[in-house]
Amino acid sequence: MEEKMEHRILELYSGIGGMHCAWNESTIKGKVVAAIDINTVANDVYKYNFPETLLFTKNIQSLTPIEIEKYKIDTVLMSPPCQPFTRNGKNLDENDPRTNSFLYFIDILDKLNTLQYILMENVKGFECSTVRNLFVEKLTYCGFVYQEFMLSPVSVGVPNSRLRYYCIAKRNNTWNFKRKDELITCLPKTFAKPHCLKDIIENNVPDDYLVPDKMLRKANIFDICYADSNRSCCFTKAYTHYVEGTGSVFTETSYDIVQKYLKLANYFEVGSDEFLQTLKKLKLRFFTSKEILQLMSFPSEYSFPKTVTRKQCYRLLGNSVNVKVISELLQILFDE
Repeated sequence: MEEKMEHRILELYSGIGGMHCAWNESTIKGKVVAAIDINTVANDVYKYNFPETLLFTKNIQSLTPIEIEKYKIDTVLMSPPCQPFTRNGKNLDENDPRTNSFLYFIDILDKLNTLQYILMENVKGFECSTVRNLFVEKLTYCGFVYQEFMLSPVSVGVPNSRLRYYCIAKRNNTWNFKRKDELITCLPKTFAKPHCLKDIIENNVPDDYLVPDKMLRKANIFDICYADSNRSCCFTKAYTHYVEGTGSVFTETSYDIVQKYLKLANYFEVGSDEFLQTLKKLKLRFFTSKEILQLMSFPSEYSFPKTVTRKQCYRLLGNSVNVKVISELLQILFDE
């Protein structure tokens, strides 16, 4: 039997190494040869978890095709900046300077002769962008067959919502998975239902994780999770800094008790001292970085160095990827 090749991977926009973790989880034979990111804090975390991987702290535009070819790269995994394709980023698309590095990669794609496989992740909204059109047009020009997805971790049995765009591509025009012009929203595999949050909740979490009073005054807009919940909202880099739309909070009390105290609190003016004192009894707290790592499917041994602050951990996690989803997509990409 012919032995399968050992792939050589370049991780662009490597962040804290979510793609690297996904590659390891996929068990596909290969090695992340090099990674590149301009975020020095993210790179410190990456080095801490993957000390043997060659890591560049520089802009992707300084990485030449010759240099990439030198490492005999056949696979690129990447998650380019998403802000140009979001409402908060003003949807500037190709006019946002933060797209420059990805546009550079698109430009040099036809010069990367050893490259055979690509996996790219981005935010919902990328699928209708000009940059997306430029990307898939260049893929086609270079002889790649590609497939696009819109997936959330919930669909692969993870109790967290993080809807993201994915594109997998390979230079193989006999790839049967291709569904022309279709954005796939579920994978061709059956997964267990999302597990309960009690499986990832830490014990004896310090009181400094409790939601502060100034934020608790807006508790009527919180997304509250419980030990028996099998869901949670997407955690963003602004988690713990802003209240609305940045992620869920947790309480050890039951749903019924929470509803009881919310009802009592609503007898008072929202944000008043009486409102606040009523809700403090629920001991609502933020999820810890370790718990969020679990919700994003990072391996249990993954950790942050002590030099990284809690705020930095949340920002880095908000910019990272779900390991489980990408691992499943890698298995589709490399299925011969």
